[in-house]
Amino acid sequence: MRTVSRMYDSYGDAAAVVRDLEDARVPHRDISLVANENAHGRDTVEAQRTEPTSGTGTGAGVGAAAGGVIGLLTGLGVMAIPGIGPLVAAGWLATTLAGLATGAAAGGLVGALTNAGVHRDEAEVYEEGVRRGSTLVSVKAEDVDIPRVEAILDRRPSRDWRARRDEYVAGGWSPTR
Repeated sequence: MRTVSRMYDSYGDAAAVVRDLEDARVPHRDISLVANENAHGRDTVEAQRTEPTSGTGTGAGVGAAAGGVIGLLTGLGVMAIPGIGPLVAAGWLATTLAGLATGAAAGGLVGALTNAGVHRDEAEVYEEGVRRGSTLVSVKAEDVDIPRVEAILDRRPSRDWRARRDEYVAGGWSPTR
């Protein structure tokens, strides 16, 4: 399996991509969404619609609103990751990051992504982007499914990580090594 990721400036675009992936029957276990608690476009209405607060009722309501499909977004959890701050996350990256938050592993989002096969330079940009308010969607897929997954990820405007890295560096950012 390979990991394919895109960073979106709009939380709404990222959430729409996740729904499109789910509609295309990409398994929930292979999709992840990670966003800063205050991600661009993540308003109160979207947060209330997607995040369970009590663990009961909310997910059922969201599922019913989505046509009976239990979506990845209903499982968003909030966690704090050193160096990034409070995050909302769902999927396999959320599970990995939850382990990091409890001290089971090290490396933050960069470590989780590189362990999943994402190049370190790319992972560092994603971590910085999330810290700055962008939303990351990552999908694990078999080689044969990569073109289909990439086509879905590209339905909404995302930023090329290399261009984003150049912007960050021009603004004084330097990745940690």
